[in-house]
Formats: sequence, C-alpha cells, structure tokens
Amino acid sequence: MARALIALGSNLQQPQQQVQRAIQVLAQTAGLHLVRSSSLYATAPVGYDHQPDFINAVVQAETTLPAPELMQTLLDIEQRFGRERPFPNAPRVLDLDLLDYDGLQLHTPLLTLPHPRMHQRGFVLLPLAEIMPDFVLPDGQSVVEWVKQHPHPDIRKLHIE
Repeated sequence: MARALIALGSNLQQPQQQVQRAIQVLAQTAGLHLVRSSSLYATAPVGYDHQPDFINAVVQAETTLPAPELMQTLLDIEQRFGRERPFPNAPRVLDLDLLDYDGLQLHTPLLTLPHPRMHQRGFVLLPLAEIMPDFVLPDGQSVVEWVKQHPHPDIRKLHIE
C-alpha cells in the first residue's frame, strides 16, 4: 500500500457539506483506505479574488492504486460533484489535489508529484500539519517548521460539533 495525501477544497453549493461528502466518497472508493482527515479550514480565495471563501481539508490515505490511476479517480470524483473549469482559479464545487504519493517524483501531462505549489499554500499546509506534522516538504523542511515560520491568521480552523 502506498501513502497518498489528498487536498480537498470547495467554495460553491454549501462548501462545508461538499468537502465532508467528498471525504465520505473517498472513504468508499475501491483501492483507497482513509487513515485520517484534518479539520475543515475556511480560507480566502487565491488567484481570483471575486468569489466566496473556500473550505479546505487534507486526508491521508493508503492505496493500492498507482499514482496516475488515483489521480484519474480524483478527477472522476470532481466530475461527479459537478466540477467545471471555465478559467484558472475559478470557483468550484470540489477540487481534489494529489499532494504526495509515497514521496514519488513524477511529471506527466496528468500529474506532477509532489504537488508543485503545495509549499506555497497555507490552506494545504495547515491541515496537513494537523494530520502529519512530521511530513517533509520537497525543500527538506517539515510541515510544522514551515507553519511556524509562515503564520496564516487569515485561515480559520472550523470547530464543528
């Protein structure tokens, strides 16, 4: 089994419920076993500001799926949720990003691993630090070290009962 780290985000059609439902779908996906999931985080949009805030989370999974097949599965799940891609950074019902796959380095038209912008995104690294504080980023720094050096007071952890 390979370890996969997957980021989730949504800012349309009740984003909190979309992310929670997507976590459930991932948990029921053949070849994928969810190990843990982070809390939900509210985040301002990046790249295109004229849209609602996002709800983000990260999950750790074990998988028997090869990385390209897992990525295609994530894209298929996005489609089932109604994902559209009218322009970069557009609002979305669901965004699923494969952040890491057992430390594999890969660059294909479908998939780049590790995720090339993961280290630039507090909305990814804060939830990742919650579930895998010792995860080492491509630059050799642990995710917890990164979070300590780059506080993000604009990202709010949601406390859901």
